[in-house]
Amino acid sequence: MKRWLLALVVAAFAVPAQAQDKLVISIWGGSWRDLVADTVAKKFTAETGVPVEFITGGTIDRLNKAKLAKGSPESDLTFTTSHVGWIYATDGLFEELDTAKLPNAKNLADEARISPFHLGAWAYVYTIGYRADLLPGMKFESWEDLWKPELKGKIAAPDFDPSHIIAISAMLSGADAAHWEKGEDKLKALKPNFKAFYTDDANSQQLLASGETPVQVVLSMNAYYMIGQGVPITLAIPKEGAVLGVDTVAIMKGTKKSELAYKFINALYDPEVQAEIAKIKKGSPAVLNAKIDPEIAKLPGVFTTAAQWKQQINIDAKLRAEKTAEWRKWFAENIMN
Repeated sequence: MKRWLLALVVAAFAVPAQAQDKLVISIWGGSWRDLVADTVAKKFTAETGVPVEFITGGTIDRLNKAKLAKGSPESDLTFTTSHVGWIYATDGLFEELDTAKLPNAKNLADEARISPFHLGAWAYVYTIGYRADLLPGMKFESWEDLWKPELKGKIAAPDFDPSHIIAISAMLSGADAAHWEKGEDKLKALKPNFKAFYTDDANSQQLLASGETPVQVVLSMNAYYMIGQGVPITLAIPKEGAVLGVDTVAIMKGTKKSELAYKFINALYDPEVQAEIAKIKKGSPAVLNAKIDPEIAKLPGVFTTAAQWKQQINIDAKLRAEKTAEWRKWFAENIMN
């Protein structure tokens, strides 16, 4: 009996320290958590023996919790949007990345290199999604088409991030997001065409599925999910391009598992993992060497080459971080009210 107990003790000490550890990831819940769990986390655990645990929540809720835990983070890695990632970075919450420890990152698209602190994990676009069955004969070849008078009371856009339509209005007014004020009158002219402002993905889906808002400034991944559920949505990419969105990954400053975190990010950039993410979410891989299913690659809003990335409307992520509060306030007071 003593020999058996001794053998157990010896075996316990023989287990590598990594195998007794875990890596904690902060991410949105639902399908986003499942996406990472079923792809990169699965590969990471297979390679290292280290399990992955997830902390989930909304974008701003997780940011606020990270601020309160500064220096002693509850997660080792965080997934967030590119512009909110800049808020983390400027608040000293992210570790500066050593890309030499990320050999797979050499294939990142230029637009996925967001900052020295956070890098793109995958991409999508915000563009025009519409119910062609409810709008016979209607085409959307330009963002300008949203201003058609026959669309009065038919459009929805997100209430939590007006940056897309603010940047578009500025562009159509001969300016850019940095000089967004030049598009104020243009955007005010669109006000009669708005019917609703959706609060989250589920609300967006309900408004499109019911036909209450047959036109939306919509997240491409969300539109493809609805199409998969049988909602007859047409996704249009205007001639000016769609608005690029990049979700990012970063290592939390103060983590004691930095080396494991690097291994996780490098696994994320494995081209097979990136291809699987693109297949599941109908989004764009962050690396240019991922071999995407041709049926996925040809979808509007999915891009796989450097040239396609550069065709999108790319609002500077740091500018968005700096302007988000101001834009939301102006939008609420002048468009939503």
